[in-house]
Amino acid sequence: METEGTQEAGAAQDRHFEWWHHSHPTFAGITGFFAGMLFVTAVPGAFAGILRLLFTYDTAEQLFPFVLLALVLPIALLVKRKTRRFAQFMFVGMIVTALVVLGVASLVLYFMVGA
Repeated sequence: METEGTQEAGAAQDRHFEWWHHSHPTFAGITGFFAGMLFVTAVPGAFAGILRLLFTYDTAEQLFPFVLLALVLPIALLVKRKTRRFAQFMFVGMIVTALVVLGVASLVLYFMVGA
């Protein structure tokens, strides 16, 4: 049986970092940016892997463009005011990651073809 003192101490311990999620100015920016990076890299790969496990190669190849339906999530986050800042940084993370991946891939292809 817990006493009131231990309950209050446990509640105070739980609320110690609560301010970080609600009022820190960079929380939405940092988490949104990294969520966008993860969204660009992990979602298409996981979708392709699941399709390949469930269907033949040709069918999985035909169904892969449906991964674009995953863009509904960040667009829906833009609609609600409370999640708009997170979604904006998520789009920044998605665009920066896509540009870096395309830039590195084009440089690698340029040097491989030139060699």
